[in-house]
Amino acid sequence: MTTRDRFTAAPVDVREIRHFHLFGAIGGGASGFNRGKARVGNMVGKFRCIGSVDVDAAANRDFLRLVGVPATTLDLFDREQYIAFNGREPPDGWRPATPADIRRAAGGEFPHIVFLSAPCKGFSGLLPEGKSKTAKYQALNRLTLRGVWLMLEAFKDEPPELVVFENVPRIATRGRHLLDQIVGLLRAYGYAVAETTHDCGELGALAQSRKRFLLVARHIAKVPPFLYEPGKKRLQAVGTVLDRMPLPGDPAGGPMHRIPQLQWKTWVRLAFVEAGSDWRSLNRLAVKDGFLRDFLIVPEMFRGALGVRRWDESTGAVAGETLPMNGAFSIADPRPPSGALEYSQYGVMRMTDTAGAVINVKSPGQGTYSVADPRTGVKHNNCFRVVRFDQTAGTVTGGTGPSAGGQGIADPRPPHGPLFSKYAVTPWAARTGTVIGGDDSGAYAVADPRPNGVPQQGDHYLTGGHYGVVGWEDTSGAVSSAACHDNGRWSVADPRMPEATDKLVAVIRALDGTWHRPFTTLELAALQSLVEPEEQLELDGLSDSAWRERIGNAVPPAAAEAIAGVMGTTLLLAWSGETFLLSSTPIWVRPVAVALSVGGAK
Repeated sequence: MTTRDRFTAAPVDVREIRHFHLFGAIGGGASGFNRGKARVGNMVGKFRCIGSVDVDAAANRDFLRLVGVPATTLDLFDREQYIAFNGREPPDGWRPATPADIRRAAGGEFPHIVFLSAPCKGFSGLLPEGKSKTAKYQALNRLTLRGVWLMLEAFKDEPPELVVFENVPRIATRGRHLLDQIVGLLRAYGYAVAETTHDCGELGALAQSRKRFLLVARHIAKVPPFLYEPGKKRLQAVGTVLDRMPLPGDPAGGPMHRIPQLQWKTWVRLAFVEAGSDWRSLNRLAVKDGFLRDFLIVPEMFRGALGVRRWDESTGAVAGETLPMNGAFSIADPRPPSGALEYSQYGVMRMTDTAGAVINVKSPGQGTYSVADPRTGVKHNNCFRVVRFDQTAGTVTGGTGPSAGGQGIADPRPPHGPLFSKYAVTPWAARTGTVIGGDDSGAYAVADPRPNGVPQQGDHYLTGGHYGVVGWEDTSGAVSSAACHDNGRWSVADPRMPEATDKLVAVIRALDGTWHRPFTTLELAALQSLVEPEEQLELDGLSDSAWRERIGNAVPPAAAEAIAGVMGTTLLLAWSGETFLLSSTPIWVRPVAVALSVGGAK
């Protein structure tokens, strides 16, 4: 053997791995599988999607945009399920889907891997148990079993090597009777089956925690090797994703990066939720006769009117009438009254925490769906959760607002410039700064508590109306060419406040000094790994509500990519004749290890 012979590399053997998706939604799972990587020796796997089926036509148009493969719009209900779910007879021309429809959706090809992510609303913990037992949601739940049957019948001539069934963890309890039937059906078609759970965030290194149920089936005659568990990665803080994005509302982020309009009362509630907590923070507030006893909510007005100073900042010039209505003469005192502050609605998350599941609900009042974003324990229902800028976000779901599972973030980037005070006034009990030559910059004044220092009636400064505020029902004086707040009564006490149900975008500095706001739709997509933070995303339609629902229903592509990698490796082992791979990667839970390694077990 010559030196040339010894070092000649074997040619790369590229094997196509076809995958098909049932209930494929906008294609998060499919796009992740397309990015999957697998190699055994000189054998390399190349993933290709052959199609998808979903009932949502808009989601299927998004699938084509994200995956590059057409998806088929198909209602998988049988007639009985259709009537139970919709409360009416099917329209003329409707017919139940058949296995032939599934084969056509796959372009007549046979997949090696089938990924199913059936509707999970009926199994979700957000749905009350009583409502989950109604005919409507029982019909939706039975769609999981019917979908598996349609797939098995469609590809029975050439069964898929691996079947992956993904859903919410609660399906293992609420849907136990259906899971038992699905397992029995798969075994009848020659599959070994095992159930497990995983966290999409740990598989894909996401800035959210998304725990999911996983049922894995291996066709015994076609796939003898073990199925190895994808490596777990460290969760990111939500700020590592959001800090790479433009500020909400910046045109660079596109139309999906706007702040959702919330009711005024929702903004107020979010501001009072402690970062890292949820709606239970509101129970600590003292309410007397229907009003907050310890707080007064006022808007920030021009030139500091109704301004509130932070505890650690300097105040402005102390004028003759140091009233809240004519300057920043109030202070945010961090010392809570005894018993004033004391459960997880209107939840606000810390930026360093992992968020809960992002789901398809409506507003912060339904869970921890807001975040304490420093730039201006997680429960599945996440209403009003606000995440800190350096935390991990919760699971991205289809919620249309903070009260519906669409989380919020405490954004430290101020929408307006920081307050600036050149004319610092030293408190009576404090030491002054360095005495310098200038007379109009620095700590040049003192807040003298002695009444003799206050201007009296007849003084020129007082009668000139400096820093004067006109009542809303009063008549203004003559408007001069030099009219300014500090040389006359050129301010007004404006009593107008938004109504509780008025929808608007508000910036309210929360108790922790940050802006508690909902995530934008683009931020939710980035947390789902559907798009890079620096990129824009375009989905079908113009509705934020519909976009957020479809984003929340998506499987995070980064997690799907990790799952595809280990499944591709398993297939390459089977095709190369190997039944075992020496690896430090753990086998995907012991029941799976047994199911996928015993050649004849069922």
